[in-house]
Parts: sequence; C-alpha cells; structure tokens
Amino acid sequence: MDLNIVWFLLIGILLAGYAVLDGFDLGVGTLHLLTKSDKERRIMINAIGPVWDGNEVWLVTSGGALFAAFPEAYSTVFSGFYNALMLLLFALIFRAVAIEFRSKQPMKWWRNMWDVAFSLASFFIALLAGVALGNIVTGVPLAHDKEFAGSFLGLLRPYPILVGITTVALFMMHGAIYLVMKTEGEMHNKIRPWVNNTIIFFVICYATTTMATLIYFPHMAIHFKEYPVLFLVAFLNMLAVANIPREIYHGRDFNAFLSSCANIFALFALFAIGIFPNIVISEPNLANSLTIYNAASSQKTLLIMLIVAIIGFPFVIGYTASIYWIFRGKVKLDTTSY
Repeated sequence: MDLNIVWFLLIGILLAGYAVLDGFDLGVGTLHLLTKSDKERRIMINAIGPVWDGNEVWLVTSGGALFAAFPEAYSTVFSGFYNALMLLLFALIFRAVAIEFRSKQPMKWWRNMWDVAFSLASFFIALLAGVALGNIVTGVPLAHDKEFAGSFLGLLRPYPILVGITTVALFMMHGAIYLVMKTEGEMHNKIRPWVNNTIIFFVICYATTTMATLIYFPHMAIHFKEYPVLFLVAFLNMLAVANIPREIYHGRDFNAFLSSCANIFALFALFAIGIFPNIVISEPNLANSLTIYNAASSQKTLLIMLIVAIIGFPFVIGYTASIYWIFRGKVKLDTTSY
C-alpha cells in the first residue's frame, strides 16, 4: 500500500467534504441579498444556522492533515499564500460574526449592515478558494529550497480568477438547491427559479474554464490520455449536472441536492487526477515542484496517522450525520431562530 497516495486521497476527500458541506452555506450567503424582507432573510440564515459552524470542521481537519502528512507543502502554501489566507480567515470570521450579530438588534439598518457583510464574506470565501485551486493548476514560482518566490498580486492572474468565479457559480447553484430543499410555501416557490438560473451560470463558467484548462494547461489532461477509463469521472460529472434540473422539475429536491454533491466530488476527482502526483506545481521550473513523495512525512508517521484517521474519521462522519438528522426538515421560524 502506497501511504503517500492514500493520504493524497484522504486530504482530497476532506477538502471535497468541506466544499459539499460549507459550499451550500457560502452559496446561500452569496444569494442572501436577492431577498428583501427580513422574514425571508431570516429563513435563509436559519436554513444553515444549525450546521454552518460544524461544516467548517472539515476545513480545519484538512489543514491539519496536510500539515501532518505533507509538511513541506503545508509550510510552502501557508507561508507563500499568507496574505491570501489571512483574507480568507478574515472573511470566515466576518461571516460568523455577521450571522451571530444580525438578530441582536431589531433596527433595519443594523440588520441590513450585517446582511451585506454576510453576503460579501460568503462571496469572497468562495472566490478566494477558487483562486487558490486555480493557482495550483497554473503553478506558482518556487525556489530551489521549495519556498514561494512570488507575490500576492502575482496570484491574481486571469485563469485563477476564472476558477474563482466558477467556484462562486458552483456554490450558488449548490446553495439554491439546498434552499429549495429546506423551504416551503411562498419562499419555496420564489427560490425554485433560482436553481435553473444558477445552473446556467455554472455551466457557462464550467465550460469556459474547461476550455481554458485544455488549451493553456494541457498537463491537466495527461492522465486521462494515459488511462482513458478515467474519462468515466468526467462523464459521471456531466450526468450529475444534467440530472439536477430533471430532479427539480419532478419535485425531488433531495435527489437534486445529492446530484449537486456528486458533481462537487466529481470536480475534485478531476482536479486531483489532473495534478497528481503534484501538490504544488512550480512554474516555470518544474523540478522544484512539491509532490506527494518529496513533500511527505516519513512512512512511519504516515502509517501512525492513518491508524488514528481510521479511528477518528467515523466520529467526524457520525457527528456530521447526527446534526443533519436532528435538524432535518423544512425551516420554521420561532423564538430561538436567528
């Protein structure tokens, strides 16, 4: 068993899990200002209210796993992308503050202020996450000692920004489907058309990003050429996206949400296949790239961590599943709501 590959897959699963769970939170936040009444906005916030903070556990866990399994990559990414990560952390904190503070006062200006903060923070978190993934595809300048040799502004190139916009579109679609699943009555009927609009937005962005990737970064398609069976992942991804409007049309909102989750997992699988075995690609000097082998901890460390992960991972799954089971069903406002 190649422990390096196992940990590459595990970290990918953790990141994909975060994208699936916190993705609809961020999508709901990005869509938040499309509603005008206080009641509608409260329904949207309370749709994610019981779960948003628990969803972020997956991001923290993936960061910890990267630190333990691939410390060289962790140190390079977290030091080189320091300014970007501080912006991301600031947006995460600001979103949390906005959710908690919004309902503390009844004044309209107070609530509108935190509504804007919540929506902008959600948008920028999704955008920054996508920009980070885009930079991994394009590669970043690494010195011979594997240290980041670029600048913050150098990360804001056209392709990473395109990936960032695509990520925003993906989470908007995911969030709209989640809201349809969690609302009822007039609010449900109002949100339902958002799904088709966000699907169109995502498909346009995804098609554009795919074309740009194949034209300008052909290394992302090498493994698909070597192992044609991997194209099945792309095919399943397309089926998942195509199934969403079908399920929405037939009123099977939960199935549509599952299709959206499958779409996100498939996208992460395509991304992982494209960059493998690299973690951070060095550009222009590929010899300085960080891979799952030259950036990894010792085999003994990876084995011990794997044993700990096998023991601990079911607890994370169990906690997440129990929270979603307890707070299943449609959103209903009461005195304990945000």
